[in-house]
Amino acid sequence: MTAPHPARTASQALLAAVQAGDKDAWLDLFAEDALVEDPVGASGFDPAGKGHRGRDAISAFWDKAIAHNESIEFRYEDSFACGNEVAYTGMVRSRNGGQVLDAEGVFIYRVNEAGKIDSLRAFWEMERTMQTMRPA
Repeated sequence: MTAPHPARTASQALLAAVQAGDKDAWLDLFAEDALVEDPVGASGFDPAGKGHRGRDAISAFWDKAIAHNESIEFRYEDSFACGNEVAYTGMVRSRNGGQVLDAEGVFIYRVNEAGKIDSLRAFWEMERTMQTMRPA
């Protein structure tokens, strides 16, 4: 799961920026026209289900989905790097307002030739995640 691969390297830097609460470092890892789908499809973060394209939209996604959390942990169990992508299986645990949520799923990151993330697709189910809510 740790063998060097451009998508794995970029995604791990992205995860570290989230855990550090460093929005600027996080945004700098994305290509200008990147697309974030987290989760894929319509959700409270993306009612139209079209994703967040470009740095301005991705910045707004941070503000809506990431910034309010007290902490976010990435508990990826395994990864598969192929071509210019890496897919992780596992869970993202968030803590906010004395509550803990676990989003289990598949998380796919793709990089461009410059090593910038041009696609982040997260496959997890909101209802299933909400069922994990419990006191911290």
